[in-house]
Amino acid sequence: MTSSKPEALPSFFQRLPVAFGAFFGVLGNAAFAARVIALNQPAAATPPAPAPKPAPVAPPPMKEATPDAAMQLLGLLQRDARLIDFTQEDLSLYSDADIGGVARVLHEGCSKVLREPFTLAPVRPEAEGSRLTVPAGFDARAVRLTGNVVGQAPFTGSLCHRGWRVTETRLPKLAESHDVRVLAQAEVEL
Repeated sequence: MTSSKPEALPSFFQRLPVAFGAFFGVLGNAAFAARVIALNQPAAATPPAPAPKPAPVAPPPMKEATPDAAMQLLGLLQRDARLIDFTQEDLSLYSDADIGGVARVLHEGCSKVLREPFTLAPVRPEAEGSRLTVPAGFDARAVRLTGNVVGQAPFTGSLCHRGWRVTETRLPKLAESHDVRVLAQAEVEL
């Protein structure tokens, strides 16, 4: 019996460009979005009866998501909100009041970055806390049921979070020679 050595899980910073790449891949490619949605579907409570095995079919070619747009957005978050500087700082050295002041600047900068390239809209128009009925056939990609989910739709509950969707994307154009991997230039004062 041979045992295979488990692969090391990627770090947060290795996953970050993948997450941004997947985000923009979902926005720009409906087929990719459908595959991501299929990955997020919960497994059935009772497994269906086994179907006869079909002849092996070659998997469709996968489009590799490039992390360029994700790194571009991360660079904008660094430029306008100093997000990377903030997350790389050891906050244990500062008081809560100091961190709160920095958080306000970070919040303003992040808000600006999100407003410029994206038009955002809530998924649901109702106010959070409102009672609403989710009809049969609802879009599970846009609405997630939580709590004691039993029975069949329609479901009645309270809106905990309105959700967000991007209705328009306007990322800045980059020169061909621009290196998106440099998120913030090193600064040298003379």
